[in-house]
Amino acid sequence: METHDPLAVHPDNALVWHDGRLHLLDQRYLPDNVGFFACDSAAAVAQAIASMVVRGAPAIGIAAAYGVVLAARDAYEYRGPDWRRHIDADLERLAASRPTAVNLFWAIKRMRRTMDGLVGGDPAADLLAEAKAIHAEDRAANHAMGALGAGLIESPTSVITHCNAGALATGGYGTALGVIRSAHAAGLIRRVYADETRPWMQGSRLTAWELHQARIPVTLQVEGAAAGLMATGEIGWVIVGSDRIAANGDVANKIGTYGLAVLARHHGVRFMVAAPTSTIDLGVANGAGIPIEERAEIEVLSFAGRVLAPLGVSARNPVFDVTPAALVDALVTERGVVLAPDAEKIRALMGSSSF
Repeated sequence: METHDPLAVHPDNALVWHDGRLHLLDQRYLPDNVGFFACDSAAAVAQAIASMVVRGAPAIGIAAAYGVVLAARDAYEYRGPDWRRHIDADLERLAASRPTAVNLFWAIKRMRRTMDGLVGGDPAADLLAEAKAIHAEDRAANHAMGALGAGLIESPTSVITHCNAGALATGGYGTALGVIRSAHAAGLIRRVYADETRPWMQGSRLTAWELHQARIPVTLQVEGAAAGLMATGEIGWVIVGSDRIAANGDVANKIGTYGLAVLARHHGVRFMVAAPTSTIDLGVANGAGIPIEERAEIEVLSFAGRVLAPLGVSARNPVFDVTPAALVDALVTERGVVLAPDAEKIRALMGSSSF
């Protein structure tokens, strides 16, 4: 969307650096209430990540990069040339905001490398340039993934997606939804079935909103409806994003993704993961080594502010699960497509890169 308003509300405008602050489209209240959450400190960015103002692995990484800019700006303002010794607490706070999305740690590490190359003076301008580069590179990567993923869809079909892996979860355009947007533009998508995605309802609130904004036909369904839909033969692909991919190709994504992959394999539906290479963690051998975030029980025990479960009943609330690489038909990255990913293919894709 072309706009001269830097704070125009649109899925592709979910993270905006404007007037010295990071503005985040507040995803907790979409689609009923749309507005930006302004962050003028690293602590505010960390809180925004932890409280789900911003979510989605690439978007979390971009937000953290801008958070480093704010941390350095404050450290230099109050400590002058000695700013480096007073920034670590803010960086640690950012790193602790969400444990599973590897893009968070990747972005902080990249920003640290930029800091290491600075020689004297106010660091804010150089760090802001790097954060903006991370943001722009992610948006470009999403467009590349969109084209590559769409190229795998051979004929018009309907697809299922799970959670939200669109512009809201990235620097713009989206990973899984980027593939869907590109495929729809090529006439290859009949309809998208979006899982509602309990307990935060990202599918209902975010994915449906994005697709509706893009005029792509979308139908919501509860996760339990996916098997019956696949049995009809209408679905050609399941297309999802990822928060961390292990060195062997195991994929951590929103809770319920693993079950969806099992159903897809049983019904002969192909399963695609779209994620930038910054999501691949070569330091984790397989999915068993990926930390799985657990959030508060009340998110599962309640809905829309009303407690539904009987008093005294406990709840499990893992945010992610791990889909084995053996269930992934295609991993789509900005560097290329990996069919039936495994450790050897992931190494070849990443080359000399390391986390």
